[in-house]
Amino acid sequence: MSYRDIKQVVLDRIQTGVWSPDSILPSETDLATEFSSTRTTVNRALRELADEGYLERKRKAGTRVLKSPIRKAQFSIPLVRDEITAAGAAYRYSLVDKQVHAAPSWLAARLDLKRGQDVLHLRCMHYADNAPFQFEVRWIVTDVVPEVLDEAFEQSGPNDWLVKRVPFTNLELSFLATKANGEIAEFLDAPLGDPIFTAERITWLRGAPVTYAKLYFAPGYRMTTHL
Repeated sequence: MSYRDIKQVVLDRIQTGVWSPDSILPSETDLATEFSSTRTTVNRALRELADEGYLERKRKAGTRVLKSPIRKAQFSIPLVRDEITAAGAAYRYSLVDKQVHAAPSWLAARLDLKRGQDVLHLRCMHYADNAPFQFEVRWIVTDVVPEVLDEAFEQSGPNDWLVKRVPFTNLELSFLATKANGEIAEFLDAPLGDPIFTAERITWLRGAPVTYAKLYFAPGYRMTTHL
């Protein structure tokens, strides 16, 4: 059996009560024998179910069925270009402005930067069928990504470039509602003071901050996740 088959059998047994909450599963060796598989394959199946919140695994204590499965929301973070074209709309990008300057004090504190450390500051617009879709405000730490200074960002946005050129090891993502100030209202064609769906994203590369971005979405934007 494949690990997917084993995973489904184990999940069925949990959901039908064959293995009740708080019960201990047979050992990986016993399961491998039952399923005519290997311990490695069984391990992968159980590990995925643990990651999905159905099982708790402890060394020497075995694998236990959780009393209340911890369901985890899952969502992807697509490139805005892909998000727009997947909806059947035509994508267009526009660079509003781009400049290098010392990180403002709030950003230096947020990213633990040195006082006066340079960042590349960009403001960009993304359109769907020529209608405002996302206003992007981004800072990139030039000491960590010096090659970014050679990029014009006139044809495509900084997120496209970062995804292709700079891997990240950690990401912090927050969602919030912000009021549309004059700038945001103008770019997104939104009423002044209206709540705007906003995503705040920070990425690090081996402990060093790479970028901080605030992404403001036009009225009517919806994000969907699955449990």
